Amino acid sequence: MSLPQQLVWFITGTTSQVGFGASLVSSALARGDLVIATGRSQAKLDTLFEKHGQPENLRVLQLDITSDATIIKAVVNQAVGFWGRIDVAVNNAGNGELGLIEETDTSATRRQFETNFFGPLEVTKAILPNMRSRKSGTIVFVGSRSSWIGETPGLAHYAASKAALHAMADGLSAEVSHLGIRLLLLAPGAFRTEIYTFSTFHQENSSPDYDELRTSTTKRFQSIAGTEPGDPTKAMEALVDVVRGEGVATGKNWPATGTALLLGNDAEKNFYAKFDKMKATAMEWADVVRGVWFPIATN
Repeated sequence: MSLPQQLVWFITGTTSQVGFGASLVSSALARGDLVIATGRSQAKLDTLFEKHGQPENLRVLQLDITSDATIIKAVVNQAVGFWGRIDVAVNNAGNGELGLIEETDTSATRRQFETNFFGPLEVTKAILPNMRSRKSGTIVFVGSRSSWIGETPGLAHYAASKAALHAMADGLSAEVSHLGIRLLLLAPGAFRTEIYTFSTFHQENSSPDYDELRTSTTKRFQSIAGTEPGDPTKAMEALVDVVRGEGVATGKNWPATGTALLLGNDAEKNFYAKFDKMKATAMEWADVVRGVWFPIATN
């Protein structure tokens, strides 16, 4: 797939002071690319624009990805109008709803999926017609290694939304590859963004049976904020390299359909731990695994 020398990026969730979105805006601009940065807060978007010196290759658009599909389509159409196309769409916007499953009101889980799953889905569906018409484009989904560690107390809502995003990205990749559209699924580990700083730990339906677990779990998440080992700037520099096929991506094949590009030592560790556990269980229960089919007819 040949890429234009100057790419047009459409990035969601760019208004956090320390996050993937803001770092990606800086990295893409530094390569001389064109960037459309979106976020919920117009004031923060204006600050972002001012921070970069109001460059000609940056546009900002207010977008809440949980909005109605018609609103999302209108914003995407406005974005396309800037430079006539979108080469790279990065679904970065997300949030974290933490809490033990029984203690968390289901409305919080639905809100989690609206932001982390349905939002990226609607944004992608709004952008696809432009890419299909040109038989070219790259769609990036920022998933999470959390999809492999859903057994972590308090993380189930977030992990479930990201696991759903992973599955959707895999399916979409298979459906659009013949149209010249590439999919890239990222699975970052713990990066020093603001997600744990502003994540709510829900306990609307608290029970004394969970007191000890809740206490230890909230302390764990509080201790993580600001100490994560991952550097967002390095991660987004790597992402731009991968999309453009340069730097750290030189000579490497595009990640295969059904896989994720891991970011961070912890993501790699969690992936292999999950794989090893699943393999061990499959081997121990092999007689059951293989014993539930109808008899295979033989001639």
